[in-house]
Amino acid sequence: MLTSEQAKKNQEKYGFNELTEGKKKSVLRIFLEQFKDFLVIILIVSAVISGILGDAESAIVIFVVITMNAVLGTIQTVKAEQSLDSLKQLSAPEAKVVRDGSVIQIPSREVTIGDEVILEAGDCIPADGKLIECASLKVDESALTGESISIEKNLDEVEEAAALGDQTNRVFSGSFVTYGRGRYEVTAIGMKTEVGKIADLMKNTSEKRTPLQVNLDDFGKKLSVLILAFSVVIFGVNVFQGESWGSAFMFAVALAVAAIPEALSSIVTIVLSFGTQKMAKEHAIIRKLQAVEGLGSVSIVCSDKTGTLTQNKMTVEDYYVNGKRIPSGKIDLKNENEKLLLRFSILCNDSTNTDGQEIGDPTETALINLGTNLGIDAMQVRERYPRLSEVPFDSDRKLMSTAHNMNDALLQEGHMMVVKGAVDVLLERMDRIRVGNTVRRMTDSDREDIAVQNMQFSREGLRVLAFAYKQMEEEKEIGTEDEDQLIFIGLIAMMDPPREESRLAVEECRRAGIRPIMITGDHKITAAAIAKRIGILKEESEACEGAVIEDMSDEELQDFVEGISVYARVSPEHKIRIVRAWQEKGNIVAMTGDGVNDAPALKQADIGVAMGVTGSEVAKDAAAMVLTDDNFATIVKAVENGRNLYQHIKNAIQFLLSGNFGAILVVLCASVAGLPVPFAPVHLLFINLLTDSLPAIALGVEPHSKAVMEQRPRPMSESILTKPYLLSIATEGVSIGVMTMAAFLIGYTSQNAALASTMAFGTLCMSRLVHGFNCKDDKPVIFTKRFFNNKYLIGAFVLGMILITSVLMIPGLHGMFKVVTLSLKQLMTVYGLALLNLPVIQGMKYLKER
Repeated sequence: MLTSEQAKKNQEKYGFNELTEGKKKSVLRIFLEQFKDFLVIILIVSAVISGILGDAESAIVIFVVITMNAVLGTIQTVKAEQSLDSLKQLSAPEAKVVRDGSVIQIPSREVTIGDEVILEAGDCIPADGKLIECASLKVDESALTGESISIEKNLDEVEEAAALGDQTNRVFSGSFVTYGRGRYEVTAIGMKTEVGKIADLMKNTSEKRTPLQVNLDDFGKKLSVLILAFSVVIFGVNVFQGESWGSAFMFAVALAVAAIPEALSSIVTIVLSFGTQKMAKEHAIIRKLQAVEGLGSVSIVCSDKTGTLTQNKMTVEDYYVNGKRIPSGKIDLKNENEKLLLRFSILCNDSTNTDGQEIGDPTETALINLGTNLGIDAMQVRERYPRLSEVPFDSDRKLMSTAHNMNDALLQEGHMMVVKGAVDVLLERMDRIRVGNTVRRMTDSDREDIAVQNMQFSREGLRVLAFAYKQMEEEKEIGTEDEDQLIFIGLIAMMDPPREESRLAVEECRRAGIRPIMITGDHKITAAAIAKRIGILKEESEACEGAVIEDMSDEELQDFVEGISVYARVSPEHKIRIVRAWQEKGNIVAMTGDGVNDAPALKQADIGVAMGVTGSEVAKDAAAMVLTDDNFATIVKAVENGRNLYQHIKNAIQFLLSGNFGAILVVLCASVAGLPVPFAPVHLLFINLLTDSLPAIALGVEPHSKAVMEQRPRPMSESILTKPYLLSIATEGVSIGVMTMAAFLIGYTSQNAALASTMAFGTLCMSRLVHGFNCKDDKPVIFTKRFFNNKYLIGAFVLGMILITSVLMIPGLHGMFKVVTLSLKQLMTVYGLALLNLPVIQGMKYLKER
């Protein structure tokens, strides 16, 4: 053991017991990284040139737009990390160590090399080390090994090179004690632990980009090059028609700024940001912003069983007493044998449940909880019938025995030994059976009935314990030699039941064209039973064990995965291969996990989903999303959110591009016809900043629709810009362009170029505001409730209308915005032409739908 002074020196020498994260980016760096986008770089260059040429207004407007975008992206990234840090604080454990000869409790980060750590049931192991004391110690190492059954520890020497799961004389950070007690000396802390080694590997793993990221980056580059080329042509035409070089250049820059949808990335960021806030309220913390959209594209969800699809809480399902199977909900404590079985299950049991704090083996706590549900207090039963001696459970005997003084009205038999254990083992040690109020010799028929019932329970994925007892002649220390000539009282069958919402979530997945897959370290029979209950498994042939895929080639596995819905007894390598096989077949895969051993598969998946309650820190760091309720149904909600957000982003892009296309058409037609330039640079910047951004953001926060879950997932290879989508943008852009050109020609033929430009500017602004309602849906909405269901869009329309009307009608603003005063008739003409876009485009949608 260490003294406080020695511990302090070791902490200085070895550092604190914590996993060091990759160097975190500063807020400034995160902010500056927002400017790396190709579109943004072009706009910065344009702004600088505008400023040099004396057009400060243009430069300011451009910088305001791109800075808004950068600030939003930074805030979202920082907020996601803060949410995760608060989760980490919640899960920071403490440790009991011996210092200066006394047992003290300290934060686990202060545990150091050489410390002696005391372990009891329920403790989280803070560091790696070698056992020096061990009493029936069992440790859950599933976070490291994926093995769901607790490992029984001992002090026997083990080879240094032994596999992690076989090092029975050592304990490892990130594991927890399920049974017994022990003491160990710390040999490795922080990044030197087994958990730390995996965390170190994770730092070097690259992350996948979502389809929307890839699509928008590719689209942005192509569109920018196209628009820049077009702006160069317009610049040349204007110079050829006699414009000054400076004036022609400024117009070309303004056109590029108006046509390049630089608001696009900020709008996508804002929409996704709103989406993450909604999802956080629904128990999903998004660590990587674009994962929201990626979830909407998922076609395969690989889910763990325990805690995600199930409640992660063993629960008694059935009794077998008096030769009958009794569901737990129909247990009758007026029946003496049913009451006796409950009492025995509480007495031959080391677990406790105090104020909801469960300590002990999950199967034992299930028995205590059953008593609580039936109104029986475990502590009162144990006080009434105190334990006199015991033979602890061990994995070789598969039995546990306790001795009690049982003088009461039920038995009146004095000292009693209660035994519980595996059915097959106890059957060999029982020679009598209790049925009703009588005890008689056990017949071959009785044994067969018990074996058949045990088999039936096992096929249903239930874990079965048999209970027996016998009278002891005197109060003495019991031993293994006493565990025979027993009286059978009954069987108790239990399981980790499915969450109530799991079945509905699986059904919703199937309707949405998403295939749910269960991947678990549990036994095949148990996994298949749960999978059947919740609808993942239809036929037994759809379940297999990980060993089956061990020797398959990657090509064979790709064919094999189509027919399998449940994988049991899998290793971390199997998980990665299964995920990769589905990806190779063109699917977007979400993978859930909680253990350190899941982290590589979470990285491999397109969307890694970590458990926030039971998950290890390494799993959370590897994931794109963290579930704060560890619930499969939350993933399905996230998919619905992702699909809705993707549709909203598409609607916003359609709104921006069709409006921009209309503006380009007007400029192109005017240039080809030899007419004056329809817009001043300030017109295009006004449209870009105010009448573009507000409706586009409003479209991004449209109320969500359940209808998206009736569609098939979008193919991974499908671009956001499909032919039908581009055709819609083009036709809607033509409509806006025609109305704007009509206004320009009316003004030009009736008076002059200044009036023509003003009317074209007013009509283009109003047309784009009206067009926001056209972009709510692919289908016509004009005569439906949906037309008015977005208060933000209505607000954007009203605000935009006030702004453009003010610019057109307030004389003091005319000089700044290069417009002339309109008569009431001319103003109504502008409004009428803009509003005409609504019936025209809605009519086209109606014809398309028919």
